[in-house]
Amino acid sequence: MPTLLADAQNLLSDLLKRYSSRVDYLMIRLEQAEGTDIFLRGDKVESLSEGISIGGQIRACYKGGWGFSSFNQLATIGDRIEEAITAAKIVGDEETVLAPIDIVQAVCILPLTGTDPRQISLTKKKELCDRYTELLKSVDSRITTTSVRYGDTAQRVILATSEGTLIEQSWVDMEMRFAATAKNGETVQTGRETTGSRKAFEDLLTLDEQVKNAAQRAVAALSLPSVKGNTYTVVIDPILSGLFVHEAFGHLSEADMAYENPDLLEVMTIGRRFGPEELQIFDGAAPQGHRGSYFYDDEGTPATTTQLISDGILIGRLHSRETAGKLDEAPTGNARCLNYHFPPIVRMTNTWIEPGKTPVADLFNGIKEGVYARNWLGGMTNGEMFTFSAGEAWMIRNGKIAEPVKDVTLSGNVFQTLADIEAIGDDFYWDESGGCGKGGQNGLAVGCGGPSLRIRDVVVGGEAA
Repeated sequence: MPTLLADAQNLLSDLLKRYSSRVDYLMIRLEQAEGTDIFLRGDKVESLSEGISIGGQIRACYKGGWGFSSFNQLATIGDRIEEAITAAKIVGDEETVLAPIDIVQAVCILPLTGTDPRQISLTKKKELCDRYTELLKSVDSRITTTSVRYGDTAQRVILATSEGTLIEQSWVDMEMRFAATAKNGETVQTGRETTGSRKAFEDLLTLDEQVKNAAQRAVAALSLPSVKGNTYTVVIDPILSGLFVHEAFGHLSEADMAYENPDLLEVMTIGRRFGPEELQIFDGAAPQGHRGSYFYDDEGTPATTTQLISDGILIGRLHSRETAGKLDEAPTGNARCLNYHFPPIVRMTNTWIEPGKTPVADLFNGIKEGVYARNWLGGMTNGEMFTFSAGEAWMIRNGKIAEPVKDVTLSGNVFQTLADIEAIGDDFYWDESGGCGKGGQNGLAVGCGGPSLRIRDVVVGGEAA
């Protein structure tokens, strides 16, 4: 792969001139990635590797039909272009509609604020994982299983289109995941923590308290009573708010979900009220320094900040150029692919709820019996339905945080839950631990954030009442 934009320019220009007249749109993406993967389960090394991948992808569109081909041998690029064009012509039978964007020629590097992980040896990274493993194990003798995962990736992408866009973009992403399982007789509990950064390797060096907290939660939960399953007024912390807005609402805002599903498109009607007047929801790659941030998406559309809900009313959705064109809306810069093996699809970037005006302590006022849930343990969504497991939780009694409980799952319909938001806290937290999955492209870096929320009538699963 050419190492500089100038080196690639002539090659890509010649290829586009040769082939672009045969289709409505042609895009060539070249990519170089290098990274590290370390996974320790207890004292056992499950994986320990460094690697470099070089490859590319071709996207061709003809009469609304898309052809896609990927490769890792540059010498075969002509054959791959032919394959993509042939596939597009086989399936294309409508009109190609792509929302217009400005033609750009640019070199963009997402800046690091500290040490690049590529400057750190594999030995030092393994030692970091060993240290966190020992921290997890040291919390209590009842910790029976631990896992620590470290990963970093540096990607460099060159994107060229038949319209004249030529962009080089590069970034570095880092992530660590920790888990500890505690056992007492037949009772088993697990605590988890995840964190990530696109700023500096140093961000991963000071996680001792976070790591120990994962193990401490697992141990503490061994002796906690299970929550009594019921419908409660619930207060959730900013981490769960961020998870909720991403998983439960954000995916429904991705326009490919809507235009492929007429029923969902009718539900997600622009101008419809979904929540209280105080509710403001955004998504965008333009805010700098987060794991979902970039300058241009994987179609060359500039990063934006898109307001999805304003004063409780749906006013926007997330787009690729195709979905924007088909729905006659503006492109938002949300077409993303995990790597050159996959075509870009509509994906979230950084998704958040703006803080409100209610002091956090006041969120608990007037709740005779409720649940306060913090952090996350797991979860799933199915369309507009969601279920999340809290990492830790307490009962709320007469407006005060009371005894801790375990096995707290929160479930419901996202639209009803938005409507049931009673108050929005004045706090806020950015969670950089997200790895989003969609369409087989799992682990795409995202950010999410929000304030604490008070929500009425939430179904809380637990021990039968």
